[in-house]
Amino acid sequence: MLARAEETLVWLNRAAVIALMATMALLVFVNVISRYVFNHSIIWVEEVTQYEMIWVTYLGAGLALREGRHVALESLQDLLPLSLRRFARIFIWIAMFAFLIALTVLGFMMSAFTWDHETPVLNMHAGIPYLAIPIGALLFALHLVLIARDFVEKRFEQVEDLEAYAE
Repeated sequence: MLARAEETLVWLNRAAVIALMATMALLVFVNVISRYVFNHSIIWVEEVTQYEMIWVTYLGAGLALREGRHVALESLQDLLPLSLRRFARIFIWIAMFAFLIALTVLGFMMSAFTWDHETPVLNMHAGIPYLAIPIGALLFALHLVLIARDFVEKRFEQVEDLEAYAE
């Protein structure tokens, strides 16, 4: 049952990132056509796509972690004996988890602090774009918990190599 819940979480997370990126691309494309063909720019597109990019970044971070796609300097830990290497990975996991929980708490505080302000063009609560930080950090922490053993043992999900598509 836990595996099914994890699959659903990953699927929903990917779907959200894909939907945000698709609408972002579509909005930018429509705005470019509108600007150069009709000489009219849709004023709210820039603001919406900026906020979508922030959401994509924070929501996609946990997915990137699952695939081992974050930048990591592992040369020092690779020089350690296997037992110390495992301890170092556990320490890194704990440090990451603590950072993500702090980011979640501080992100919610930041969102609450800016909630009564309005965005320049859309006039929506300014705290809404800031919600990407705590929600993304919490989701990242959840992914980190779900793959804890794999993270410590440096086993990441395999994804299809883009070079295979080029051939």
